[in-house]
Amino acid sequence: MLMRTDPFRELDRLAQQVFGANGTTARPATMPMDAYRIGNEYVVQFDLPGVAPDSIDLDVERNVLTVRAERDPDYGDGAEVQVAERPRGVFSRQLFLGDTLEADNVDAHYDAGVLTLRIPLAERAKPRKITVNAGSEAKQINA
Repeated sequence: MLMRTDPFRELDRLAQQVFGANGTTARPATMPMDAYRIGNEYVVQFDLPGVAPDSIDLDVERNVLTVRAERDPDYGDGAEVQVAERPRGVFSRQLFLGDTLEADNVDAHYDAGVLTLRIPLAERAKPRKITVNAGSEAKQINA
C-alpha cells in the first residue's frame, strides 16, 4: 500500500560494491531508510548524516517521490587527505507511492542527520463504516 522501491537500485549498488566504480574500490552511496505506518499516515526516515539541509531536494511526479541530497567534502584548503571512507557526492532514492496516499501533502523535516517524511493516507483509503439498510429501506439494484 505504501510504496515499493526500485529493484534495479539494489542491483546497481551490489554491482558497484563487487566491481568497483571506475576501476577503484567502490564506496556505496547509500541512503538507508525505514518506513512504517502510524494511524492514518506513513512515516519514512532516511539517514543523511553530514548533509546540509539546503542540499536536500524532494520531488513528487506521478506518485513517484524522489529524494536527492548531496554531501560535499569539507576539507580545508591545501588538506592532504589520508583516509576518505565517508561517502560523498549525490545520493538519490525513488519511492513509488500507492494511489491511497496523499502525495500532494508530504511533510518533510530534517534533524540530526535524519530526513523524516510524513505521508498521509487519502480519505478514500481510510477505514469507514457502511450503513446497512434493512426492510422497507432496502433498495433494489437492477443489473
